[in-house]
Amino acid sequence: MPAAPTAVPPDGQTLQPRRRHPVATVLSLLLILLGAVIGGLGVWLLTLGGSWYYAIAGIAMLVSGVLLWGNRRSAALLFAVIFIGTLLWTWWESGSTYWRWVPRLGLVTALAIVMALLAPTLQQPFSRRASRCVAGLLMLVFVAAFALAFVPHGEVRGDQPFPDVPASTGIDPTEDTTGLQPSDRPADGDWAAWGRNNAATRFSPLQQITPDNVATLQPAWQFRTGDLPENRWGAETTPLKIGNRLYLCTARNQLIALDASTGKEIWRFNPKVKDDSIPYTAACRGVSYYEQPSGAAAVDAALADAAADLALPAPPPTPRAASVPGNRPACTARIIEGTLDGRIIAVDADSGKPCANFGNNGQVDITLGMGKTPPGYVSITSPPAIVRGVIVTGHQVLDGQRRDAPSGVIQAYDAVTGKLRWAWDMDQPELTGLPAQGKEYTRGTPNMWTAATGDETLGLVYLPMGNSAGDYWSGSRSENQNKYATSLVAIDVTTGKPAWHFQAVRKDVWDYDMGSQASLIDYPTAQGKVPAILLPTKQGDMYILDRRTGQLLTPAEERKVPGGGAEPEQRSPTQLFSLYHTLRREHDLTEQDMWGITPIDQLVCRIQFRKAHYEGFYTPPSADHHSIEYPGYNGGSDWGSVAIDTRRGVIVANYNDMPNYNRLVPRAEADRKGWLPREEITHDKGGAEGAGDPQVGTPYAIDVNAGWRLPFTGLLCKQPPYGGIRAVDLRTGKLLWDRPFGSARGNGPFGIRSGLPIEIGTPNNGGAVVTASGLIFIAAATDDLLRAIDLKTGKELWHVKLPAGGQANPMVYEQDGRQYVVIVAAGHHFMETPKGDYVMAYALPK
Repeated sequence: MPAAPTAVPPDGQTLQPRRRHPVATVLSLLLILLGAVIGGLGVWLLTLGGSWYYAIAGIAMLVSGVLLWGNRRSAALLFAVIFIGTLLWTWWESGSTYWRWVPRLGLVTALAIVMALLAPTLQQPFSRRASRCVAGLLMLVFVAAFALAFVPHGEVRGDQPFPDVPASTGIDPTEDTTGLQPSDRPADGDWAAWGRNNAATRFSPLQQITPDNVATLQPAWQFRTGDLPENRWGAETTPLKIGNRLYLCTARNQLIALDASTGKEIWRFNPKVKDDSIPYTAACRGVSYYEQPSGAAAVDAALADAAADLALPAPPPTPRAASVPGNRPACTARIIEGTLDGRIIAVDADSGKPCANFGNNGQVDITLGMGKTPPGYVSITSPPAIVRGVIVTGHQVLDGQRRDAPSGVIQAYDAVTGKLRWAWDMDQPELTGLPAQGKEYTRGTPNMWTAATGDETLGLVYLPMGNSAGDYWSGSRSENQNKYATSLVAIDVTTGKPAWHFQAVRKDVWDYDMGSQASLIDYPTAQGKVPAILLPTKQGDMYILDRRTGQLLTPAEERKVPGGGAEPEQRSPTQLFSLYHTLRREHDLTEQDMWGITPIDQLVCRIQFRKAHYEGFYTPPSADHHSIEYPGYNGGSDWGSVAIDTRRGVIVANYNDMPNYNRLVPRAEADRKGWLPREEITHDKGGAEGAGDPQVGTPYAIDVNAGWRLPFTGLLCKQPPYGGIRAVDLRTGKLLWDRPFGSARGNGPFGIRSGLPIEIGTPNNGGAVVTASGLIFIAAATDDLLRAIDLKTGKELWHVKLPAGGQANPMVYEQDGRQYVVIVAAGHHFMETPKGDYVMAYALPK
């Protein structure tokens, strides 16, 4: 390239070339480095069939840096071409989708501002005034673009009016319920079950806190449990409220009763759960409440017991009034808890003392008959269901360790005596109780780790079942395991036998186990209201079934899905898709969906996308290369479940929208890496489930990059949002509104919390509560906020900063004429939110 001509002054002396500005030296080196990296990665991407832009832009950037080192005017001109080309390419590839512009144009714009400011210092300099104008204009664009980040993007309004149905005509599953327990029909001011009632609607009829006054909410009281294990995480508890007391469990399953007005501790019971019995991924989500029948109700219970002995349906129970604390014999009312080391505990609700007539001095061991159960393999994380005096429990079996992990057997115990009523081992259906001496429940069967739902009237309990042990390998599963895995199974509590089942995924190798609690509703049809059950799923689909028969009440269809993977002969050619509603977005991932803060991390994600096996939803895992699972195993809808305004007929669902980046690792390679089952290592590795799990007893271990993160920044590869919340018309399944859920306050590169109130839509765990006044209360996101959202519009009306992560379902209650909102803030391992031991209560000013 010819040298720039030198100017000749009047005296004939030749001027010396301009000295390179120090900032130009830095910028030139930066451009050379960025150009080499972007260009090199861009060429790699191009060879994989990806975008051509990065190779061209990277090489041009490198040349611009070399020219700038020579202090040449052409460096700025070339960079102007790069900027304009990038702008046009971004518009062509991204349209008006805001989040796609950030990695494509943000860094280039910042570099262009510096280049414009340096333009007057180059050989053959540009006009200082013009350069400053260009830099100023670019700075305004940069600031305006950054400001746009604080405006929520991706909000959607449905195309139908919001239903505002009077209570007399609404969908109310409690209208025809006649139960023995407060949880069947809670007092308006109570929260008597994990989902508020046995219907699991998470709907409160309270109306003192309204959209008009919610902004004045303030802390009412705070309680700290004092139970904060050093190497384990906290609880994910939703307290119960019955009468004037709250009941909750802590990180180590300590049971605590609090005064509902003040939050003061009344009693505490410590079951002495050892830390090494708690998996890193397990937490106590709540407890159950049971009142022993008396009078006419006792007669009902006796008749129900007699019917059970004769294998006959139990008669409908007689209504009764709740007994009064302090005026009843010990253990008339009791708190039932499942522990993280596999026990059922029963304590007196008034005193906290163990119920001596229940099992062995107040406890039963659910691991009896399971054979070898190493510490941490069997944990009860969710509150048991209690139907017709029968406690029904499942349990979490530690994921990813062994194909012959302990059994997922479902067990039922008498709520008064603790006697084993029945056990359901799907591979030994003839077995009704404990196995014979020397035998055991079938190992590796699907388990139910989430919350079941009980129907007192029908005498059924609805079990959202997980997958067989060794989630990502299906070749060794039995016929019954293939039948009942990833299904909703209705069990008759009298006989312990399945009444019906509905399977959402065939031969699941994606860890799409049923995580959400199903909700009981009365669903309107052309023939009138039908007793129904709403089932949300991890893959995002929602189904409504007749809860008496399991028959679908909403439309669904079979669709062809990808085959292949590590065991193509096992894959089903079709899967069921709900036509009623899905939380899953309409389109599959594309290379254009890959994201990052800069072009470099976006490039890495694009290359990973191109290298992976991905044919859309239900792409099976592979051992030859990574595969993309979208949505990932965190949902869709997970254990937080949905809330239902039963008066208006509105479903509120928060959800995740993230992929997993998976690879089946051959056994020999896993052995070389030292991937051992939990009992053979000295400490928990922590982190997400599936990240280097050995799956001993199958040909492959599994390595799951949950959320698909980059290793060096920790950022997610998919563009935002990563989570959302929406309202759905229950009658039609049509969307009412949808919005990103969760701000970037708790997120940032390299694990640094940005503190920015940008509604990026974050990963979330935990669910919502809806009130009759038209409010949604929810925490769940990674920004440690408890929010109040307008049910009709989706607009945030109030939030408060929690002292720790709010990965728990909130609850609402009334005491002494005052309405409270309570959330347990204890943090979450996978969400990486701060750890704590807080119970926080908020109310309107007195």
